[in-house]
Amino acid sequence: MIKEPTKGSDAWGFAPIVLFLLVWEIASRSQILSVHHFVPPPSAIVEEFYWLTMEGELGVNFLSSLSRVLIGFCAGSLAGFLTGIIMGWNEIAHRTFHPIFSLFYPIPALGWLPLLMIWFGISEALPIALIFISSFFPILYNTITGIKAVPKNYIKVAETLGASRYKVLTTVILPLALPNIFTGLRLTTGMAWRVIIAAEMVAIPTGIGALLMRAQNLIRIDIIIVCLVILSIMCLAFERFFLFLERRLTGKWSRHV
Repeated sequence: MIKEPTKGSDAWGFAPIVLFLLVWEIASRSQILSVHHFVPPPSAIVEEFYWLTMEGELGVNFLSSLSRVLIGFCAGSLAGFLTGIIMGWNEIAHRTFHPIFSLFYPIPALGWLPLLMIWFGISEALPIALIFISSFFPILYNTITGIKAVPKNYIKVAETLGASRYKVLTTVILPLALPNIFTGLRLTTGMAWRVIIAAEMVAIPTGIGALLMRAQNLIRIDIIIVCLVILSIMCLAFERFFLFLERRLTGKWSRHV
């Protein structure tokens, strides 16, 4: 029986964060530790976040990165999910395509950057293609793993009761494979944000990554930290969203696991 976390435990989880920020603020402003220039206090970072938001610079760059992540992530995840279903359900398809994908999977997503720059140039298609690649393979392999992990007895029982192959796939296999698929989705969201930041830092003039590079050139550590905090928050928000979605879709039977 899975125990639900209590509100008290959630509140206690914020205590180390608050303590960390407090120590950071005091240390940064302390005369003993003269690190204000290299590590600005949280209050200065919040102030810079406010001005970047009011001037519109943060919003424009954030929306650019967010739109690229959503397009590339959705397209790559959908392609990986559909391909994973075909390969996980059809042994011939698995034997045919698995050796090919095994050759490309070990290549880091950013390893494709020079080639994609030649193919697409410095355009919106470049970061979207990178995120597509980084999203495709984790979802593909997690979908295949989830489908192949379904006990064969469940499939035989459904077929004995007269269920068609399509019915077995949609009512038995995919529901039982959902935990693996959502694990892939949660892992992929963080990877998508890391890839987009790296791509924008190298080749794209807009986005959070580009703002990071401009801040680095101006030695604006407060802006750099603002961008890093936004990256961390977005990774956490996407992960929590898929965790919430997984619990909603599998909660009826996962509580009995």
